[in-house]
Amino acid sequence: MTGTPLRVGLVGYGLAGSVFHAPLIAATEGLALDTVVTSNPERQRQARAEFPDVRVAATPDELFGRADELDLIVVASPNRTHVPLATTALKAGLPVVVDKPIAGAAAEARGLAALAEESGLLLSVFQNRRWDNDFLTLRKLLAEDALGDVYRFESRFERWRPQLKGGWRESGDPAEIGGLLYDLGSHVVDQALVLFGPVTAVYAEVDVRRDGALTDDDTFLALTHANGVRSHLYVSATTAQLGPRFRVLGSKAGYVKHGLDPQEAALRDGLRPGAAGADWGTEPEELWGRVGSGESPVTGGGRPEPTLPGDYPAYYAAVAKALLEGGPNPVTAPEAAAVLDVLEAARRSALEKATVTL
Repeated sequence: MTGTPLRVGLVGYGLAGSVFHAPLIAATEGLALDTVVTSNPERQRQARAEFPDVRVAATPDELFGRADELDLIVVASPNRTHVPLATTALKAGLPVVVDKPIAGAAAEARGLAALAEESGLLLSVFQNRRWDNDFLTLRKLLAEDALGDVYRFESRFERWRPQLKGGWRESGDPAEIGGLLYDLGSHVVDQALVLFGPVTAVYAEVDVRRDGALTDDDTFLALTHANGVRSHLYVSATTAQLGPRFRVLGSKAGYVKHGLDPQEAALRDGLRPGAAGADWGTEPEELWGRVGSGESPVTGGGRPEPTLPGDYPAYYAAVAKALLEGGPNPVTAPEAAAVLDVLEAARRSALEKATVTL
């Protein structure tokens, strides 16, 4: 890509904005981080320290007041603001990236998708876990038919956080769209849909375990895909002993992988794509998963499967290519709406203690 880079306005400089979006935008050829929006003085100082050339705005209104100076808006603010901010950006004639979940309801996501289509603008959803190392490796194994017909996909995004942290993510106000079902659940459901396609039935157990917690912190979803695959998905903040990140069972072999992709930890530590060179997203051999069959109590059987490097930078590279060269949208709003269909069905299933048909 050549020419003047696209100027990006980033709304929000909390965890999502400062750890994920800003570093990845800054590392992407064809994009330039122009403005960060945050009203928090400490975060304003942090943004200026980390990106000396960046402009800082205190409010979204201040940003949209000079919409003609920008080429892309990234919404990384609290969930309840995603729909109104994306709507304002699209009506201002600007393409938008929205952090997951794009909305609190599938109907809202489809409304945004329709507005973007009418306006001829890109609307993309940041689903970075599609570029996790283990997910990329599993997609490769499926493409090679290494596992045969998959019967069951188990995915766990578990943590041990017995103490509440507070903030909007743990708020009991439904308008905040907090809780793990919509937070980590957005990731594991999206991955299941990408791998195995549409879902026909959803069963869920949505629990509040920790003292003082106001929203779900220990949740299980069982999905039945149209092709017959069953996905068992776990998201939890109350897991004292972590299970495998993936366990995938097929007619030829299984794949078991422990541990999380290292990219988030690297970004939190201040490492940046490009600066780490060829080592970005890689993990040591002792963390590789295993493919095969067997009943070894130590290894589980099978052979080590080299884990492909994780590649979060690929998301914004695809966004830049879509805007500059007409490439495909890496994650569309209709795809995000399909995830929300499942999450809404899961919430209903838990309330009614019944399987919900889609």
